[in-house]
Amino acid sequence: MADKKISQLTSATALTGAEKVALVQSSTTKQASIYDIKNYLIATSITAQATVNIDLGNSTYDNAFLIKLTWSGATGTATYTLPDATENTNRIIRFISDTTFETNTRVDLTPKSGQTLDGSASAYQINKEYEGIAIWSDGTEWFVIQKKA
Repeated sequence: MADKKISQLTSATALTGAEKVALVQSSTTKQASIYDIKNYLIATSITAQATVNIDLGNSTYDNAFLIKLTWSGATGTATYTLPDATENTNRIIRFISDTTFETNTRVDLTPKSGQTLDGSASAYQINKEYEGIAIWSDGTEWFVIQKKA
């Protein structure tokens, strides 16, 4: 197997999560399971504040698949710009607000300039506790694939 290129290997099917894959960490080849890699794609917490804008395309959020939102401070609106949909094909991101949210505390999930969320350049607004949304990129735009309100 060591004498084959990756492109020459047969494709894996019906993954269970326990399979091992090779990866390089700190210049050393190591093994990890699919579960290990999946668990690296961690949930991230962001404390939202009025007039504080966050670019979710920042590398800090590259591995975030679940973003828990907590509100702090005065009422108002925070704007979170979604990552570039063209650089995130097949990525799913979920957002959920906690009990610190109310009608006058809002996070606007805004598509990157020139892109859309569910066909609109307008923001999706989270403004109550335990509100959630899941979005998916097809490589061109973001789609709302699930809402919880």
